[in-house]
Amino acid sequence: MNQSLDGRTVLVTGANGGLGEEFVRQALARGAGKVYAAARTPKPWDDERIRSLSLDVTDAGDVARAVAEAPDVDLLINNAGIAPAGDYVSGPEDELRRIFETNFFGTLRVANAFAPVLAANGGGTLLNILSSASWANVPTGYAASKAATWSATNALRVLLQGHGTQVIGLQVGMIDTPMATRWDVPKVSAESVVAQAYDGVADGSIEVLADEQTRDLKSRLSTRAEEFYPWLDEQLASFKP
Repeated sequence: MNQSLDGRTVLVTGANGGLGEEFVRQALARGAGKVYAAARTPKPWDDERIRSLSLDVTDAGDVARAVAEAPDVDLLINNAGIAPAGDYVSGPEDELRRIFETNFFGTLRVANAFAPVLAANGGGTLLNILSSASWANVPTGYAASKAATWSATNALRVLLQGHGTQVIGLQVGMIDTPMATRWDVPKVSAESVVAQAYDGVADGSIEVLADEQTRDLKSRLSTRAEEFYPWLDEQLASFKP
């Protein structure tokens, strides 16, 4: 194991379960000195190195309070997100706004709020959890929100380079977590995704492609649209949001 987090202070949003809980667990296994486990309704943990933190990423006041309570963070894992059942990009509009408020604006709100904290603590690392759906013609608000967040992540890398901040986008398909149980498709384990993410932190990566499907998709992005999207249509034929 690459013990790349020795002594680091990590904040994980959406930490109560699934991928977020795995980020907390592996951070400690890799030597982090402290982990802030943030969630809308934080749960108790049985390790004194973990600090439960109340954080609703859609609430600017909550985000400001989190910054005040966690001034020593040098690794921010922007993991909080939603993927509601029945989500289609065709609406309803209020539901699309709710998805974007969490997945796009929430992620950006937390990143911007903690950027000065990371800078003050040596630059640090910002890791945004994205999705290979951002590169595919998946007809959901979730996919659209992740595409916007991918663009914002790349923009943040430019804006924060003067701070010495490493900005990483983690791209991955379906992960075997409770959020993905309704889809009967191949999935990668949360353990594998998080291990690759932390390896990316260690080796200075700016992008982590965390499963074979995502790596294959990335390799095809230069394909002519007239070939690429029909191929994608075949891959997604059985997909139902």
